[in-house]
Amino acid sequence: MAVTAFMKGFGMGAGLIVAIGSQNAFVLTSALRNQHVMLVAGLCILIDVALISAGVWGLGTLIQQFPWLLQITTWGGAVFLFIYGLLAFKRALHPSQLTANSATAASLPAAILTTLALSLLNPHVYLDTVILLGSLGGQLPQPQNIWFAIGAGFASLTWFSLLAWGGRCLAPWFANPMSWRLLDTLVGVTMWSIAFSLTKASLFSLAT
Repeated sequence: MAVTAFMKGFGMGAGLIVAIGSQNAFVLTSALRNQHVMLVAGLCILIDVALISAGVWGLGTLIQQFPWLLQITTWGGAVFLFIYGLLAFKRALHPSQLTANSATAASLPAAILTTLALSLLNPHVYLDTVILLGSLGGQLPQPQNIWFAIGAGFASLTWFSLLAWGGRCLAPWFANPMSWRLLDTLVGVTMWSIAFSLTKASLFSLAT
Protein backbone atom coordinates (compact mmCIF):
# COMPACT_ATOMS: atom_id res chain seq x y z
CA MET A 1 0.00 0.00 0.00
CA ALA A 2 2.90 2.34 0.70
CA VAL A 3 4.25 1.87 -2.84
CA THR A 4 0.79 2.49 -4.30
CA ALA A 5 0.35 5.69 -2.29
CA PHE A 6 3.86 6.85 -3.25
CA MET A 7 3.24 6.26 -6.96
CA LYS A 8 -0.14 7.96 -6.77
CA GLY A 9 1.46 11.00 -5.16
CA PHE A 10 4.31 10.99 -7.68
CA GLY A 11 1.94 10.72 -10.64
CA MET A 12 -0.41 13.43 -9.42
CA GLY A 13 2.50 15.69 -8.47
CA ALA A 14 4.23 15.24 -11.82
CA GLY A 15 1.01 15.90 -13.72
CA LEU A 16 0.57 19.24 -11.97
CA ILE A 17 4.21 20.36 -11.86
CA VAL A 18 5.34 19.41 -15.38
CA ALA A 19 3.80 22.31 -17.28
CA ILE A 20 4.91 25.63 -18.70
CA GLY A 21 4.68 28.01 -15.77
CA SER A 22 6.42 30.88 -14.04
CA GLN A 23 8.51 28.66 -11.76
CA ASN A 24 9.66 26.39 -14.56
CA ALA A 25 10.52 29.30 -16.86
CA PHE A 26 12.62 30.98 -14.16
CA VAL A 27 14.48 27.77 -13.24
CA LEU A 28 15.26 27.09 -16.90
CA THR A 29 16.43 30.65 -17.51
CA SER A 30 18.60 30.55 -14.38
CA ALA A 31 20.14 27.28 -15.58
CA LEU A 32 20.90 28.65 -19.04
CA ARG A 33 22.48 31.78 -17.58
CA ASN A 34 24.21 29.73 -14.86
CA GLN A 35 22.90 32.11 -12.20
CA HIS A 36 22.24 30.51 -8.80
CA VAL A 37 20.42 27.64 -10.52
CA MET A 38 20.90 25.08 -7.75
CA LEU A 39 19.61 27.51 -5.15
CA VAL A 40 16.63 28.48 -7.31
CA ALA A 41 15.71 24.86 -8.08
CA GLY A 42 16.24 23.80 -4.45
CA LEU A 43 14.05 26.62 -3.17
CA CYS A 44 11.27 25.66 -5.59
CA ILE A 45 11.49 22.06 -4.36
CA LEU A 46 11.39 23.10 -0.69
CA ILE A 47 8.36 25.32 -1.28
CA ASP A 48 6.50 22.54 -3.10
CA VAL A 49 7.30 19.99 -0.39
CA ALA A 50 6.23 22.39 2.37
CA LEU A 51 2.95 23.28 0.66
CA ILE A 52 2.14 19.66 -0.22
CA SER A 53 2.82 18.56 3.34
CA ALA A 54 0.74 21.43 4.73
CA GLY A 55 -2.12 20.52 2.39
CA VAL A 56 -2.08 16.85 3.36
CA TRP A 57 -2.27 17.87 7.01
CA GLY A 58 -5.19 20.26 6.65
CA LEU A 59 -4.11 23.69 5.36
CA GLY A 60 -6.19 23.28 2.20
CA THR A 61 -9.40 23.24 4.23
CA LEU A 62 -8.35 26.46 5.98
CA ILE A 63 -7.65 28.26 2.70
CA GLN A 64 -11.03 27.23 1.30
CA GLN A 65 -12.70 28.86 4.32
CA PHE A 66 -10.97 32.19 3.61
CA PRO A 67 -11.20 32.81 -0.16
CA TRP A 68 -10.05 36.43 0.25
CA LEU A 69 -6.55 35.08 0.90
CA LEU A 70 -6.43 33.75 -2.65
CA GLN A 71 -7.81 37.04 -3.98
CA ILE A 72 -4.95 39.00 -2.42
CA THR A 73 -2.42 36.50 -3.73
CA THR A 74 -4.02 36.55 -7.18
CA TRP A 75 -3.73 40.30 -7.74
CA GLY A 76 -0.28 40.55 -6.18
CA GLY A 77 0.91 37.68 -8.35
CA ALA A 78 -0.65 39.15 -11.50
CA VAL A 79 1.15 42.48 -10.99
CA PHE A 80 4.48 40.76 -10.36
CA LEU A 81 4.11 38.47 -13.39
CA PHE A 82 3.24 41.42 -15.62
CA ILE A 83 6.37 43.30 -14.52
CA TYR A 84 8.55 40.19 -14.88
CA GLY A 85 7.14 39.55 -18.36
CA LEU A 86 7.77 43.17 -19.32
CA LEU A 87 11.42 42.82 -18.31
CA ALA A 88 11.68 39.63 -20.39
CA PHE A 89 10.31 41.41 -23.46
CA LYS A 90 12.78 44.24 -22.83
CA ARG A 91 15.67 41.75 -22.81
CA ALA A 92 14.36 40.17 -26.01
CA LEU A 93 14.57 43.56 -27.77
CA HIS A 94 18.28 43.87 -26.98
CA PRO A 95 19.96 40.67 -28.27
CA SER A 96 23.42 42.14 -27.81
CA GLN A 97 22.89 41.79 -24.06
CA LEU A 98 21.64 38.23 -24.20
CA THR A 99 24.77 36.13 -24.51
CA ALA A 100 25.73 34.03 -21.53
CA ASN A 101 28.91 36.01 -20.95
CA SER A 102 27.43 39.48 -21.30
CA ALA A 103 24.20 38.90 -19.41
CA THR A 104 24.07 40.89 -16.20
CA ALA A 105 24.41 38.46 -13.32
CA ALA A 106 21.50 38.46 -10.92
CA SER A 107 22.43 38.96 -7.29
CA LEU A 108 21.77 36.21 -4.78
CA PRO A 109 19.08 38.19 -2.88
CA ALA A 110 17.37 39.03 -6.19
CA ALA A 111 17.34 35.36 -7.21
CA ILE A 112 15.86 34.33 -3.85
CA LEU A 113 13.20 37.07 -3.84
CA THR A 114 12.21 36.34 -7.44
CA THR A 115 11.87 32.62 -6.71
CA LEU A 116 9.77 33.32 -3.64
CA ALA A 117 7.55 35.76 -5.52
CA LEU A 118 7.03 33.48 -8.52
CA SER A 119 6.24 30.59 -6.16
CA LEU A 120 4.18 32.18 -3.40
CA LEU A 121 2.35 34.94 -5.31
CA ASN A 122 0.85 32.46 -7.75
CA PRO A 123 -2.48 31.10 -6.45
CA HIS A 124 -2.19 28.18 -8.89
CA VAL A 125 0.59 26.89 -6.65
CA TYR A 126 -1.77 26.77 -3.67
CA LEU A 127 -4.61 25.30 -5.72
CA ASP A 128 -2.37 22.54 -7.09
CA THR A 129 -0.28 21.67 -4.04
CA VAL A 130 -2.24 22.64 -0.96
CA ILE A 131 -5.84 22.15 -2.06
CA LEU A 132 -5.77 19.49 -4.80
CA LEU A 133 -2.83 17.33 -3.72
CA GLY A 134 -3.58 18.09 -0.06
CA SER A 135 -7.20 17.00 -0.33
CA LEU A 136 -6.28 13.80 -2.16
CA GLY A 137 -3.51 12.89 0.24
CA GLY A 138 -5.49 13.96 3.27
CA GLN A 139 -8.20 11.41 2.50
CA LEU A 140 -5.76 8.52 2.79
CA PRO A 141 -5.26 6.77 6.13
CA GLN A 142 -1.92 6.83 7.86
CA PRO A 143 0.76 6.04 6.83
CA GLN A 144 -0.48 6.15 3.23
CA ASN A 145 -0.96 9.93 3.41
CA ILE A 146 2.70 10.31 4.38
CA TRP A 147 3.83 8.20 1.42
CA PHE A 148 1.53 10.18 -0.88
CA ALA A 149 3.15 13.43 0.26
CA ILE A 150 6.63 11.91 -0.18
CA GLY A 151 5.75 10.78 -3.71
CA ALA A 152 4.41 14.21 -4.70
CA GLY A 153 7.48 15.88 -3.20
CA PHE A 154 9.76 13.47 -5.08
CA ALA A 155 8.03 14.47 -8.33
CA SER A 156 8.96 18.09 -7.63
CA LEU A 157 12.54 17.08 -6.79
CA THR A 158 12.83 15.08 -10.02
CA TRP A 159 11.35 17.74 -12.28
CA PHE A 160 13.27 20.76 -11.03
CA SER A 161 16.50 18.76 -10.96
CA LEU A 162 15.92 17.83 -14.61
CA LEU A 163 15.25 21.47 -15.48
CA ALA A 164 18.46 22.59 -13.79
CA TRP A 165 20.51 19.85 -15.46
CA GLY A 166 18.78 20.15 -18.83
CA GLY A 167 19.24 23.91 -18.91
CA ARG A 168 22.99 23.54 -18.48
CA CYS A 169 23.10 20.93 -21.25
CA LEU A 170 21.28 23.34 -23.57
CA ALA A 171 23.66 26.21 -22.79
CA PRO A 172 25.80 25.72 -25.97
CA TRP A 173 22.69 26.23 -28.10
CA PHE A 174 22.23 29.64 -26.51
CA ALA A 175 25.58 31.03 -27.63
CA ASN A 176 23.51 32.61 -30.41
CA PRO A 177 21.79 35.81 -29.19
CA MET A 178 18.73 34.90 -31.27
CA SER A 179 18.16 31.87 -29.04
CA TRP A 180 18.06 34.16 -26.00
CA ARG A 181 15.65 36.45 -27.83
CA LEU A 182 13.29 33.55 -28.51
CA LEU A 183 13.56 32.26 -24.93
CA ASP A 184 12.89 35.65 -23.36
CA THR A 185 9.95 36.18 -25.71
CA LEU A 186 8.54 32.81 -24.63
CA VAL A 187 9.10 33.71 -20.97
CA GLY A 188 7.36 37.06 -21.45
CA VAL A 189 4.38 35.46 -23.20
CA THR A 190 4.16 32.82 -20.46
CA MET A 191 4.23 35.37 -17.64
CA TRP A 192 1.65 37.64 -19.27
CA SER A 193 -0.61 34.68 -20.13
CA ILE A 194 -0.57 33.54 -16.50
CA ALA A 195 -1.17 37.10 -15.27
CA PHE A 196 -4.13 37.45 -17.64
CA SER A 197 -5.61 34.12 -16.58
CA LEU A 198 -5.26 35.09 -12.90
CA THR A 199 -7.01 38.44 -13.29
CA LYS A 200 -9.72 36.93 -15.51
CA ALA A 201 -10.46 34.17 -12.98
CA SER A 202 -10.44 36.67 -10.11
CA LEU A 203 -12.83 39.06 -11.85
CA PHE A 204 -15.12 36.17 -12.75
CA SER A 205 -15.23 34.95 -9.16
CA LEU A 206 -15.98 38.46 -7.91
CA ALA A 207 -18.78 38.84 -10.45
CA THR A 208 -20.38 35.61 -9.33
